[in-house]
Amino acid sequence: MSRIGRMPIQVPANVTVEVGEDNHVVVESGGRRLERALPPQMKLVREEGELRVERPSDGREDRSLHGLTRTLVANMVTGVTEGFTRRLEINGVGYRAQKMGDLVMFQVGFSHPVAFASPPGVTLVVEGNNRIVVSGADKEMVGETAARIRRIRPPEPYKGKGIKYAEETIRRKAGKAGGKGKK
Repeated sequence: MSRIGRMPIQVPANVTVEVGEDNHVVVESGGRRLERALPPQMKLVREEGELRVERPSDGREDRSLHGLTRTLVANMVTGVTEGFTRRLEINGVGYRAQKMGDLVMFQVGFSHPVAFASPPGVTLVVEGNNRIVVSGADKEMVGETAARIRRIRPPEPYKGKGIKYAEETIRRKAGKAGGKGKK
């Protein structure tokens, strides 16, 4: 069996989990609500404060969906209780971000500022001029939003300028060797 799929999901007392028809799962807690349609062959079983995911057979597809389904539901429970965050840093002379209403304006070496609007359910916080915190309940949306922000100006390997994840290290390349050996 899948080692991840076998693990039970601990559900805190303040979290409600509802499984509707067609395996449509709704997880709610403290004003946060996440919904997701799970694979129809997987079955969620609730027992005294925890959830387990059961698979119908040991077929290849069912085995692969077993761990995935368990992880998706566990991320939903974690999202409504704690939430998820990704941190980004802006490196470069004159590169900065500024919050203007519900938009974040990036000045990252283009001739114009780039406006970025956060999707619903995701919060963008600008710390100082060069740090952005992306947070929300849905792990997939937080990661996708952070990736879209990074895509505005990805870090380049020569000077390290651009937008990068806070935990990311940029592998630097050496520049030109110089004019030796030319005739």
